Amino acid sequence: MSSGNNQSWQNSLSDEFMAYAEGQKIDGVECIVPDLVGTSRGKTMPTIKFKPDLEMALPISLFYQTISGEYVDMDIENQWLEKDVVLKADMNTACAIPWADDVSLQVICDMFNRDGSPLAIAPRTILQNVLKAYAAKGWKPVIAPELEFYLTTPNLDPNDPIETPVGRTGRKVPSRQVYSMVAVDEYGPVIDTIYDYAEHQGLAIDTLIQEGGAGQIEINLMHGDPLHLADQVFYFKRTIREAALKNNVFATFMAKPKRDEPGSAMHVHQSIIDIETGQNIFSAPDGSATDLFRWFIGGSQKYLMQIIPLLAPYVNSYRRITVDGQSAPANLEWATDNRTTGLRVPHSDPAARRLENRVIGMDCNPYIAIAASLACGYLGMLNKIEPRAEATKEVWEADVPLPASLREALEYFEEATEIRAFLGEEFCSLYEQIKQAENEEYQREISPWERRHLLLNV
Repeated sequence: MSSGNNQSWQNSLSDEFMAYAEGQKIDGVECIVPDLVGTSRGKTMPTIKFKPDLEMALPISLFYQTISGEYVDMDIENQWLEKDVVLKADMNTACAIPWADDVSLQVICDMFNRDGSPLAIAPRTILQNVLKAYAAKGWKPVIAPELEFYLTTPNLDPNDPIETPVGRTGRKVPSRQVYSMVAVDEYGPVIDTIYDYAEHQGLAIDTLIQEGGAGQIEINLMHGDPLHLADQVFYFKRTIREAALKNNVFATFMAKPKRDEPGSAMHVHQSIIDIETGQNIFSAPDGSATDLFRWFIGGSQKYLMQIIPLLAPYVNSYRRITVDGQSAPANLEWATDNRTTGLRVPHSDPAARRLENRVIGMDCNPYIAIAASLACGYLGMLNKIEPRAEATKEVWEADVPLPASLREALEYFEEATEIRAFLGEEFCSLYEQIKQAENEEYQREISPWERRHLLLNV
């Protein structure tokens, strides 16, 4: 590749990257994809070896592993041929790696089969397919995610409990300090680093607050295109971890890292725009809620119950979405401005009418969870699903509670014929088998609680 061609794609990089690079040459490029977990896999290479139309290959078996790294034998013909899949860079996602020692670039890739067709089991493909279905109806979803996470002391022994780091005062921040600016200031260096890294990458933060748990932070993102926002969540998770490590603490996105503290969610606000008119289809000209809005809620109630493993993917996830889960709904009821319901309609003017999904855990894969949530609303509108009556009071004991365990959630998921067909049976079958294997692996584990209370007492 000539230096001229190399320079042409570099000149088209974002203003944020150019400001970050300050005229220095790019040392290397990371070509990455989100796996089923939502972490990055891929390849890194010297800049001279990279060009935007470069086709790279990775073995499809990267989707055959559990969270612990164990490979799973599945009902897939010739599974262990480990055929290659093709990666193609989406240069719209190119941004800096501000924690790298040298000026470096990262870019998210789409995944394809050798025949050029999109890889059906790739998380980014799942979301793109859902968005295509909306576009075919003349609709464009708009979302805004909220990211909750904990800052902790470095946890070097998994048998040790998660501890809150010491802040600038030399004391651990107490819990229940939600919206406290003093609590935010305790971890000023970490937050400043997050802001710096986000600015260098062109990642837009709407607001940042102290959440209810000790050391728990929430970052709200600007509303926009679902694929773009999923990419941002994907980038933000790594960014926040790296910013924490730079300041000698851990950042965790576990749904429930501490027994007696609230869990961490990824609440997602959802509205739908008519592509031709630019109007919110959830609001009528007179400002009232439309049938489509009601059916979107109905579809969310019906179909989300069937695909909870896509929103709460691990055994730990179900410690958050319980009646005693602290600040997390254990239901799919809906109401206006009611945070005890899994589906909340925030107060807004008609143009901003939206439905907030409060069930999704921060441990999710953002592409999969956003696709799943939008798919349920889509099928609700398509099939004119009527919702249950609006909740008029606090909802603690619901008539239709969320599944209490991953095993129970997978039983619903196994029977979810219609929504699985919409999301893609190949993907859903693989996902189900991976989660079954993870659940079985967990059931074989002996916990510190068992050793503490059962070893000498039974």
